Amino acid sequence: MSKLIYSAITSLDLYVEDSKGGFDWAAPDPEVFAFVNDLERPIGTYLYGRRMYETMALWETAPAGSDQPAVLRDFTELWQAAEKVVFSRTLQKSSSARTRIERDFDPSAIRRLKESSARDITVGGAELAGHAFAAGLVDECHLLLNPVIVGGGKRALPDGVHAELELLAERRFGNGVVYLHYRLSGARAG
Repeated sequence: MSKLIYSAITSLDLYVEDSKGGFDWAAPDPEVFAFVNDLERPIGTYLYGRRMYETMALWETAPAGSDQPAVLRDFTELWQAAEKVVFSRTLQKSSSARTRIERDFDPSAIRRLKESSARDITVGGAELAGHAFAAGLVDECHLLLNPVIVGGGKRALPDGVHAELELLAERRFGNGVVYLHYRLSGARAG
């Protein structure tokens, strides 16, 4: 059975976007980017909401030539090779290969996907992840905390969900980013 993993690059106050929708402060340096690529290697499927998918879809056509930095080429290849499931009521067609659109987030369908997948699955985007947390589907969290406080915006973790966490790993990077890896148990709405 595969794991459903929520990964997020956040501010220290746990926002993935600031109050203006910006996240330029979250751009990883080469060391952090290489680490993120290693986290992505076991992933076979990305679950996205429409906005996160539209942000990430640029990797479908990102240049992957030898003139690009190795970390960008590596991520491009990883992203293009993975399956993508986009949950959207408004998106009519995808702009990337290996992508299907689902109109509704169905927890039982995600459970079946976890049971049948040979590789791990990630849920991208805080809003969609909130639904997965509330349904008790998230097995692990990978949080990369940036040394910045943005004071508001889109929260990385959902309100109204209770979960016990077990710290599995941590790492500090030269640029001040801190990685925290948690296993969840007993996540539930409420």
